[in-house]
Amino acid sequence: MAAKRILTVDDAESVRSLVSRTLGQAGYDIVEAVDGADALDKVAGGVDLVITAINMPGMGGLELLGRLRQRPDTRFTPVLVLTTESQSAMRRQAVAAGATGWIVKPFEPASLVALVRRFLS
Repeated sequence: MAAKRILTVDDAESVRSLVSRTLGQAGYDIVEAVDGADALDKVAGGVDLVITAINMPGMGGLELLGRLRQRPDTRFTPVLVLTTESQSAMRRQAVAAGATGWIVKPFEPASLVALVRRFLS
């Protein structure tokens, strides 16, 4: 069986690297994007899950969520928000835009893997 493909979207290279390394070691195929626009280009190849930051220059995570939910190929793809934002108002906005899960940075690698497994099992 082919590895599940995950798109990680964050403007911080260090965060993308940590997510990629953590999930790559867990057996997932990782694609990285630097912002929402880059993510929309890269999602066309098909992904099983998206992990995105909220606050990014250019197209941020909320706009990306809205765009993903408009596309037939990603309408039902799980999207996890990985962010430093912990306010409930921002969480409600993300859920309203289509987020299926929420992870606050900094995260425990084992917790990230467990959450991803839950959505991809």
